[in-house]
Amino acid sequence: MLGRLFKGIRAGLAKTRSAFGSVLDVLRGKGKVDQAFLDKLEKQLYLADVGSQATLTIVDRVRQAFRDKEVTGEIEAFVKKQLRELLTDASPGLGYQTTGPTVVMIAGVNGSGKTTSIAKLASKLQSEGKKVLLAACDTFRAAAVEQLTVWAGRIGCEIVKQGQNADPSAVAHDACEKAKARGFDVLIVDTAGRLHTQTHLMKELEKIHRIVSRQIPGAPHEVLLVLDATTGQNAVTQAEQFSKSVKCTGIVLSKLDGTAKGGSVFAIKQKLGLPVKFVGVGEQIDDLENFDPDAFVNALFEKE
Repeated sequence: MLGRLFKGIRAGLAKTRSAFGSVLDVLRGKGKVDQAFLDKLEKQLYLADVGSQATLTIVDRVRQAFRDKEVTGEIEAFVKKQLRELLTDASPGLGYQTTGPTVVMIAGVNGSGKTTSIAKLASKLQSEGKKVLLAACDTFRAAAVEQLTVWAGRIGCEIVKQGQNADPSAVAHDACEKAKARGFDVLIVDTAGRLHTQTHLMKELEKIHRIVSRQIPGAPHEVLLVLDATTGQNAVTQAEQFSKSVKCTGIVLSKLDGTAKGGSVFAIKQKLGLPVKFVGVGEQIDDLENFDPDAFVNALFEKE
C-alpha cells in the first residue's frame, strides 16, 4: 500500500519536483554557507511556492546551524527534515463516528475541482467498505447538481438532490434524515462553490452547517476545503476566507499533478494550521490519495 501511495504522490508531484529542483541545486552545490548561499536558498524556496513564513523559518534555522560551514549533504538532510516537520500532523483521512453517520461537508470555489474531488472521495470510501450518501447542496448552479448526479451514477452512490435554486439547507436536512434512517456510514455534503468574497453565499454555508448540526449530533464532523493546487499562494487566501465562515478541519488539494506549485502545502500548513488530508494526483476516479507527509517530502527530494 505504501509503495502504491508513494508512486501516486511521486507521479503527481512531477511538475512540483521540477520546480523544486532549483532548491536542490543550491543544497547540492559547493562552497560555504555564507550570506550569498542563504539568499539563493531563500529565493528558490520562494519560487517553489513554499511561502514566506516557512521559507524564512527554514533559512533562519540553516543560518543558525551551518553558518560559515562547508555545503555538504548534511545541509540537504537538515532542510528535508525541516520541511517534514512543517507537516507534522499525520492526517490519516477522516475521523469516523462510532455511531450514526459521519457527516463530511465540502467547501471550495467553482473551478477548484470540488465536484470531481467529492466523487473521488466517495469512490475511495466505498472501496473501503463504507456506505456513502451524497447531498447535492450546490443548488445555485444547475451544472453542479447535474455533474454530481452523473458521478453518483458512475460510482454507484446514492444521492439526495432537488431542483435548481432549491433551498440548500432543505437538501441538507433531507439528506441527514435519509442517512440516519438508512444506516449510511458517511454523508458527503456538497456546498455552493461561488467565490469566497460573496458574503451571502458564505452565510448559506453557515446555515447548512447549523442544519446538519441540529439533525446529527456533532455534525459536520469534518469540513474539508477543496483547494486547487495550481493557484499556489492564492489557495492560502481562499482557505483563510472560508475558515472565517466555517471551521475547516482539513484540506483536499486537487490538481496536484497539473502544477509546479505543490509547495503551497507548506504555506497552507504554516499559515492556517490546517492539515492536508487528501491530494488529487491524476484524472482517474482512484487518483485521490491520503496525504502522506513522508511520501510527499521524499518525492520532492528524490533524484530524477
